[in-house]
Amino acid sequence: MSDYNRGYARTIPADRADMSVDAGLRSFMIGVYNKVGLGLVLSGALAYVTSSVPAVRDLLFLVTPEGRLAGYTLIGYAVAFAPLILLLLAGFALRNPTPKSAGALYWTIVALIGASLGTVFLRYTGGSIASTFFVTAAAFGALSLFGYTTKKNLTGFGSFLIVGLIGLIIASIVNIFLASPALMFAINAIGVLIFAGLIAYDTQRLKMTYYELGGNQAAMGVATNYGALSLYINFINLFQFLLAFMGNRE
Repeated sequence: MSDYNRGYARTIPADRADMSVDAGLRSFMIGVYNKVGLGLVLSGALAYVTSSVPAVRDLLFLVTPEGRLAGYTLIGYAVAFAPLILLLLAGFALRNPTPKSAGALYWTIVALIGASLGTVFLRYTGGSIASTFFVTAAAFGALSLFGYTTKKNLTGFGSFLIVGLIGLIIASIVNIFLASPALMFAINAIGVLIFAGLIAYDTQRLKMTYYELGGNQAAMGVATNYGALSLYINFINLFQFLLAFMGNRE
Protein backbone atom coordinates (compact mmCIF):
# COMPACT_ATOMS: atom_id res chain seq x y z
CA MET A 1 0.00 0.00 0.00
CA SER A 2 2.86 2.33 0.73
CA ASP A 3 4.23 2.23 -2.80
CA TYR A 4 1.56 4.44 -4.39
CA ASN A 5 3.48 6.88 -6.57
CA ARG A 6 7.12 7.00 -5.62
CA GLY A 7 8.31 8.18 -9.00
CA TYR A 8 6.44 11.44 -9.44
CA ALA A 9 9.63 13.49 -9.11
CA ARG A 10 12.44 13.06 -11.62
CA THR A 11 15.87 12.02 -10.41
CA ILE A 12 18.07 15.05 -9.79
CA PRO A 13 21.80 15.33 -9.08
CA ALA A 14 22.84 14.24 -5.62
CA ASP A 15 24.59 17.53 -4.92
CA ARG A 16 21.21 19.27 -4.94
CA ALA A 17 20.54 17.46 -1.65
CA ASP A 18 23.25 19.56 -0.03
CA MET A 19 21.57 22.90 -0.70
CA SER A 20 20.98 25.09 2.32
CA VAL A 21 17.58 24.77 3.94
CA ASP A 22 15.49 27.83 3.13
CA ALA A 23 12.17 29.23 4.29
CA GLY A 24 10.32 27.76 1.33
CA LEU A 25 11.54 24.24 2.03
CA ARG A 26 10.70 24.56 5.71
CA SER A 27 7.21 25.76 4.86
CA PHE A 28 6.73 22.90 2.40
CA MET A 29 7.86 20.22 4.86
CA ILE A 30 5.84 21.73 7.73
CA GLY A 31 2.78 21.58 5.47
CA VAL A 32 3.44 17.89 4.87
CA TYR A 33 3.97 17.09 8.56
CA ASN A 34 0.90 19.08 9.61
CA LYS A 35 -1.23 17.12 7.16
CA VAL A 36 0.22 13.82 8.45
CA GLY A 37 -0.50 14.88 12.03
CA LEU A 38 -4.09 15.86 11.26
CA GLY A 39 -4.53 12.60 9.38
CA LEU A 40 -3.38 10.62 12.41
CA VAL A 41 -5.78 12.53 14.67
CA LEU A 42 -8.69 11.82 12.32
CA SER A 43 -7.69 8.16 12.04
CA GLY A 44 -7.50 7.77 15.80
CA ALA A 45 -10.91 9.35 16.28
CA LEU A 46 -12.52 7.15 13.63
CA ALA A 47 -10.84 4.03 14.98
CA TYR A 48 -12.22 4.79 18.43
CA VAL A 49 -15.72 5.33 17.05
CA THR A 50 -15.74 2.15 14.95
CA SER A 51 -14.54 0.08 17.91
CA SER A 52 -16.60 1.67 20.69
CA VAL A 53 -19.97 2.67 19.24
CA PRO A 54 -21.94 -0.61 18.93
CA ALA A 55 -24.12 0.52 16.01
CA VAL A 56 -21.06 1.48 13.97
CA ARG A 57 -18.85 -1.37 15.20
CA ASP A 58 -21.38 -4.03 14.20
CA LEU A 59 -21.55 -2.66 10.66
CA LEU A 60 -17.84 -3.32 10.15
CA PHE A 61 -16.75 -6.07 12.52
CA LEU A 62 -17.89 -9.40 13.91
CA VAL A 63 -17.48 -9.28 17.68
CA THR A 64 -17.90 -12.00 20.28
CA PRO A 65 -20.18 -11.45 23.32
CA GLU A 66 -16.97 -10.74 25.29
CA GLY A 67 -16.18 -7.85 22.93
CA ARG A 68 -13.33 -9.56 21.06
CA LEU A 69 -12.80 -9.25 17.35
CA ALA A 70 -13.94 -12.34 15.43
CA GLY A 71 -13.72 -11.02 11.86
CA TYR A 72 -15.09 -8.53 9.36
CA THR A 73 -18.54 -8.03 7.90
CA LEU A 74 -18.86 -7.54 4.15
CA ILE A 75 -18.89 -3.78 4.71
CA GLY A 76 -15.83 -4.15 6.90
CA TYR A 77 -13.92 -5.97 4.17
CA ALA A 78 -14.95 -3.28 1.69
CA VAL A 79 -13.65 -0.53 3.97
CA ALA A 80 -10.41 -2.41 4.70
CA PHE A 81 -9.55 -2.97 1.01
CA ALA A 82 -10.93 0.31 -0.36
CA PRO A 83 -7.70 2.33 0.27
CA LEU A 84 -5.63 -0.08 -1.81
CA ILE A 85 -8.21 -0.02 -4.61
CA LEU A 86 -8.31 3.79 -4.52
CA LEU A 87 -4.53 4.00 -4.73
CA LEU A 88 -4.48 1.70 -7.75
CA LEU A 89 -7.29 3.59 -9.46
CA ALA A 90 -5.70 6.96 -8.70
CA GLY A 91 -2.59 5.86 -10.60
CA PHE A 92 -4.73 5.68 -13.74
CA ALA A 93 -7.43 8.29 -13.10
CA LEU A 94 -5.30 11.12 -11.71
CA ARG A 95 -2.82 11.54 -14.54
CA ASN A 96 -2.73 15.30 -13.98
CA PRO A 97 -3.81 15.75 -10.36
CA THR A 98 -4.70 19.12 -8.88
CA PRO A 99 -4.19 20.10 -5.25
CA LYS A 100 -7.92 19.59 -4.65
CA SER A 101 -8.06 16.12 -6.21
CA ALA A 102 -4.87 15.06 -4.43
CA GLY A 103 -6.28 16.42 -1.16
CA ALA A 104 -9.55 14.58 -1.66
CA LEU A 105 -7.62 11.35 -2.26
CA TYR A 106 -5.56 11.89 0.89
CA TRP A 107 -8.47 12.54 3.22
CA THR A 108 -10.59 9.75 1.75
CA ILE A 109 -7.84 7.19 2.27
CA VAL A 110 -7.08 8.51 5.76
CA ALA A 111 -10.76 8.19 6.71
CA LEU A 112 -11.04 4.65 5.35
CA ILE A 113 -7.85 3.49 7.05
CA GLY A 114 -8.95 5.14 10.28
CA ALA A 115 -12.29 3.35 10.19
CA SER A 116 -10.64 -0.01 9.60
CA LEU A 117 -8.19 0.60 12.48
CA GLY A 118 -11.03 -0.06 14.89
CA THR A 119 -9.61 -3.60 14.88
CA VAL A 120 -6.62 -2.28 16.82
CA PHE A 121 -8.80 -1.16 19.73
CA LEU A 122 -10.67 -4.46 19.68
CA ARG A 123 -7.47 -6.55 19.76
CA TYR A 124 -5.15 -4.65 22.08
CA THR A 125 -5.31 -2.85 25.41
CA GLY A 126 -5.49 0.94 25.43
CA GLY A 127 -2.24 1.24 27.37
CA SER A 128 -0.25 -0.82 24.88
CA ILE A 129 -1.76 1.10 21.96
CA ALA A 130 -0.75 4.42 23.52
CA SER A 131 2.80 3.30 24.37
CA THR A 132 3.34 1.83 20.90
CA PHE A 133 2.00 4.99 19.29
CA PHE A 134 4.50 7.15 21.19
CA VAL A 135 7.37 4.78 20.29
CA THR A 136 6.28 4.96 16.65
CA ALA A 137 6.06 8.76 16.78
CA ALA A 138 9.55 9.01 18.26
CA ALA A 139 10.97 6.62 15.67
CA PHE A 140 9.16 8.47 12.87
CA GLY A 141 10.61 11.79 14.01
CA ALA A 142 14.16 10.44 14.21
CA LEU A 143 14.00 8.61 10.89
CA SER A 144 12.42 11.55 9.07
CA LEU A 145 15.05 13.88 10.50
CA PHE A 146 17.75 11.53 9.22
CA GLY A 147 16.20 11.49 5.75
CA TYR A 148 15.93 15.27 5.81
CA THR A 149 19.49 15.99 6.91
CA THR A 150 21.61 13.18 5.46
CA LYS A 151 23.87 14.01 2.52
CA LYS A 152 23.80 10.39 1.34
CA ASN A 153 21.59 9.74 -1.69
CA LEU A 154 19.00 7.16 -0.57
CA THR A 155 17.57 6.45 -4.02
CA GLY A 156 19.21 3.03 -4.37
CA PHE A 157 18.28 2.17 -0.79
CA GLY A 158 14.68 3.13 -1.50
CA SER A 159 14.52 0.89 -4.56
CA PHE A 160 15.77 -2.01 -2.46
CA LEU A 161 13.11 -1.30 0.17
CA ILE A 162 10.33 -1.24 -2.43
CA VAL A 163 11.42 -4.65 -3.72
CA GLY A 164 11.41 -5.85 -0.12
CA LEU A 165 7.92 -4.43 0.34
CA ILE A 166 6.65 -6.46 -2.61
CA GLY A 167 8.18 -9.58 -1.09
CA LEU A 168 6.60 -8.73 2.25
CA ILE A 169 3.14 -8.47 0.67
CA ILE A 170 3.60 -11.83 -1.06
CA ALA A 171 4.77 -13.47 2.18
CA SER A 172 1.77 -12.02 4.04
CA ILE A 173 -0.63 -13.47 1.47
CA VAL A 174 1.08 -16.88 1.64
CA ASN A 175 0.88 -16.87 5.42
CA ILE A 176 -2.89 -16.40 5.28
CA PHE A 177 -2.99 -20.03 4.14
CA LEU A 178 -0.02 -21.36 6.11
CA ALA A 179 -0.81 -19.56 9.40
CA SER A 180 2.81 -20.06 10.48
CA PRO A 181 3.77 -18.24 13.73
CA ALA A 182 7.44 -18.27 12.72
CA LEU A 183 6.70 -16.72 9.33
CA MET A 184 4.43 -14.15 10.95
CA PHE A 185 7.22 -13.18 13.36
CA ALA A 186 9.60 -12.75 10.42
CA ILE A 187 7.02 -10.70 8.49
CA ASN A 188 6.52 -8.36 11.45
CA ALA A 189 10.26 -7.93 12.01
CA ILE A 190 11.00 -7.28 8.35
CA GLY A 191 7.99 -4.97 8.14
CA VAL A 192 9.41 -2.79 10.91
CA LEU A 193 12.73 -2.50 9.08
CA ILE A 194 11.18 -1.80 5.68
CA PHE A 195 8.82 0.94 6.83
CA ALA A 196 11.48 2.50 9.06
CA GLY A 197 13.69 2.78 5.99
CA LEU A 198 10.86 4.09 3.82
CA ILE A 199 10.24 6.96 6.24
CA ALA A 200 13.81 8.19 5.76
CA TYR A 201 13.74 7.57 2.01
CA ASP A 202 10.40 9.29 1.43
CA THR A 203 11.45 12.30 3.49
CA GLN A 204 14.55 12.80 1.36
CA ARG A 205 12.47 12.26 -1.79
CA LEU A 206 10.10 15.02 -0.67
CA LYS A 207 13.03 17.37 -0.12
CA MET A 208 14.29 16.64 -3.63
CA THR A 209 10.79 17.12 -5.01
CA TYR A 210 10.62 20.61 -3.53
CA TYR A 211 13.76 21.68 -5.38
CA GLU A 212 12.66 19.94 -8.57
CA LEU A 213 9.32 21.78 -8.67
CA GLY A 214 11.06 25.14 -8.63
CA GLY A 215 8.35 27.16 -6.91
CA ASN A 216 5.36 25.87 -8.90
CA GLN A 217 2.65 26.39 -6.30
CA ALA A 218 0.05 24.08 -7.87
CA ALA A 219 2.57 21.27 -8.23
CA MET A 220 3.75 21.77 -4.65
CA GLY A 221 0.14 21.55 -3.46
CA VAL A 222 -0.13 18.16 -5.14
CA ALA A 223 3.25 17.08 -3.76
CA THR A 224 2.25 18.10 -0.24
CA ASN A 225 -0.78 15.81 -0.36
CA TYR A 226 1.02 12.90 -2.01
CA GLY A 227 3.99 13.29 0.32
CA ALA A 228 1.73 13.37 3.37
CA LEU A 229 -0.05 10.25 2.11
CA SER A 230 3.24 8.41 1.70
CA LEU A 231 4.50 9.32 5.18
CA TYR A 232 1.09 8.66 6.75
CA ILE A 233 0.96 5.15 5.28
CA ASN A 234 4.52 4.50 6.42
CA PHE A 235 3.62 5.64 9.95
CA ILE A 236 0.49 3.48 10.12
CA ASN A 237 2.31 0.39 8.87
CA LEU A 238 5.24 0.90 11.24
CA PHE A 239 2.79 1.35 14.11
CA GLN A 240 0.94 -1.87 13.28
CA PHE A 241 4.10 -3.94 12.91
CA LEU A 242 5.49 -2.58 16.20
CA LEU A 243 2.15 -3.26 17.87
CA ALA A 244 2.50 -6.93 16.93
CA PHE A 245 5.59 -7.01 19.20
CA MET A 246 4.64 -4.50 21.90
CA GLY A 247 0.85 -4.81 22.12
CA ASN A 248 -0.96 -6.62 24.92
CA ARG A 249 -4.02 -8.50 23.74
CA GLU A 250 -7.42 -7.77 25.22
